[in-house]
Amino acid sequence: MAGRKDPIMAPARRRKFEASFKLKVVNFAKEHNNCAAASQYGVTEKMVRDWKANEDALKSMPSSKGALRRGTPHWSELEKHVADMVHEHRQNGYVVTRNKIRMFALQWAKSNPDHSKGFKATVSWCTRFLERHNLVLRQKTKIAQKLPADLNGEVSLFHRYVLQQCKKHGYALSQIGNMDETPMNFDMVGNKTVNPKGAKTVLIKTTGHEKSSFTVVLACTADGAKLRPMIIFKRKTMPKIKFPVGVFVHVNETGWMDEEGVKLWLDNVWSRRPGGLRQERSLLVWDMFRAHLTTSTKKRLARINTDAAVIPAGLT
Repeated sequence: MAGRKDPIMAPARRRKFEASFKLKVVNFAKEHNNCAAASQYGVTEKMVRDWKANEDALKSMPSSKGALRRGTPHWSELEKHVADMVHEHRQNGYVVTRNKIRMFALQWAKSNPDHSKGFKATVSWCTRFLERHNLVLRQKTKIAQKLPADLNGEVSLFHRYVLQQCKKHGYALSQIGNMDETPMNFDMVGNKTVNPKGAKTVLIKTTGHEKSSFTVVLACTADGAKLRPMIIFKRKTMPKIKFPVGVFVHVNETGWMDEEGVKLWLDNVWSRRPGGLRQERSLLVWDMFRAHLTTSTKKRLARINTDAAVIPAGLT
């Protein structure tokens, strides 16, 4: 009839086939033929041929998954060498990071330009590489420090005290310092490494000195200047080696800061900062470590004209 319009047909919805279904079709095709399998399960012969060609990949997939879309590598030869490097390092217990993978890939690409044209070792490439090779980034777990219940209130009170002291005494920025002690290991073992999925044990090889430690004392002033670092070794006698210029070295039986160590730091580091010899009025910010709070430490601070601002526990 004139003016009659044909109904608009909705586009056919693409069907999704799970891996278990595809394998069932493949098995039927093996017992009979591709045409019979296509007819039996309502698919095309091309689908049957493709599924048979990818049977191994289908068996490695979760049975409920429809497709394994990990992308096709543009630089298959490069990725093969990178994957070999990862597996070799992990078998030997060495840490492998995402940055290490990217740096190794870039170096290989520069040495083999014929197999790596246009390769840039981007972050997204690294992510796809890990997915294609069934690799993940594993991390050690650790217990976080418990914060005070009244966190905001404690921080506000401390800030208010520091500002009041600055307003009262008018410290120069070069005379406001912050100091802290931190333990260091001779072997700094990484917390993360790329490793195959599903591994129950993640081995990381070390030199055997990961538990041997020393203490580093670092400090800076509010104008951005870094003060002389102090290193405390766990031993009775001073090492008979030449240390870099500008480093103050101390030894004791624990390898950790104590009251004597604080005295030495005040005399050899803090008092020798710019303005320290003139004993300009200063403010030293540090934590509630017990050696910072002793009577002898307070008296020594008073002698060198230094006020102390003690950071409340749990806020460092």
